[in-house]
Amino acid sequence: METTQQKESVSDAQTAQEKETREQEREQLLTRLYARSAALVDADSGRVLLGKEEHVMRPMASTTKIMTCILALEKGNPKDLVTASANAVAQPKVHLGMHEGEAFYLGDLLYSLMLESHNDSAVAIAEHLAGSVPQFARWMNEKAEEIGCTEAHFVTPNGLDGEDVGGVHSISAADLAKIMSYCVLRSPKAAEFLAITQMPAYSFSDAEGKGNFSCSNHNAFLQMMDGVISGKTGFTGDAGYCYVGALQSEDRTFVVALLACGWPNNKNYKWTDTRKLMEYGMAHYRYAEVWKIPELSKIPVENGVSQNGLFGKAAVEVEIKGKESPGKILVGDDDVAEEKTEVPEKLDAPVKSGTPVGQITYLLNGEKWGSCQAVVKETVRRRTFTWIAMKMCEMFYQFNF
Repeated sequence: METTQQKESVSDAQTAQEKETREQEREQLLTRLYARSAALVDADSGRVLLGKEEHVMRPMASTTKIMTCILALEKGNPKDLVTASANAVAQPKVHLGMHEGEAFYLGDLLYSLMLESHNDSAVAIAEHLAGSVPQFARWMNEKAEEIGCTEAHFVTPNGLDGEDVGGVHSISAADLAKIMSYCVLRSPKAAEFLAITQMPAYSFSDAEGKGNFSCSNHNAFLQMMDGVISGKTGFTGDAGYCYVGALQSEDRTFVVALLACGWPNNKNYKWTDTRKLMEYGMAHYRYAEVWKIPELSKIPVENGVSQNGLFGKAAVEVEIKGKESPGKILVGDDDVAEEKTEVPEKLDAPVKSGTPVGQITYLLNGEKWGSCQAVVKETVRRRTFTWIAMKMCEMFYQFNF
């Protein structure tokens, strides 16, 4: 008969084998990607679930325009009149074909920007909002920093290759995904951003009603998988084909960012890579409550006044202040969640109610995910000679009277 110890040994071996198999699956998937840099990200937390050179900064071509668009939505008004400058008109193809001095409504130009990826529209928008392209680039970099990006440097609003004193126009796949996550979930203009990037086609005229302009959405991935909610393509000679897209499945939002995903004639590689990464995310990640609420025992208080009388030993209850745990997070098969409780074995009186005395740290795969404080629930006075004398007098009085 097989013993319990033998059963546990077999189970551990099977678990180890399954983990190794999953690791091989991940490695094979990453090896088969065409993109030089790729990131599969949980949009809610910004956590990179799977990555290939995801922190290497590379040119990002017209995926840049997601930043241009969200800044325009947050800082501008769709009814603003945008007048084309000589600089905007001079931008290379792909362009709307505007003429110097021609005016357009900002809201119309955002469709030109995101559906057809027009370079002249991007510059016109930037100059209208910030007064100049360099100033708009400063806004882009400030916004990237605000979002939490550390591997991004913007020089142009349209993604054409550029360089300034700060460096080359470039970003990492991880930070590009972080910006898209902000655009579709956290920006106060997320709904407007999604409405623009999901529009199949859009037509408009200039502000005077002259000329007719038509835009078609070039994000073919919108029709390739169920749940796709947004995306932006890009290409330059230095950047190659790039893509960033978002997909919602059940209560999960995944973002995939690809940089240097082939050069002509490899324009469809980005769709293949995106599908592989999205399918991997949906197959292996689910929301779960992975952290336990720690049970905190009473802490002895040396030289403290006890509720049990003169000779009782003082102890104080401890409670968690703030969130008891970070809540549900998106986790995979091999993610390891832990709680690290740091509370002293004893305290020294006096202790005031609400005083922090420790910390609970929540770890995911060894990295800090969140924390909360442990605080004392009640005040404990210090047991002094004066207090002892008073108590002894009280006892003497009660005993004699």
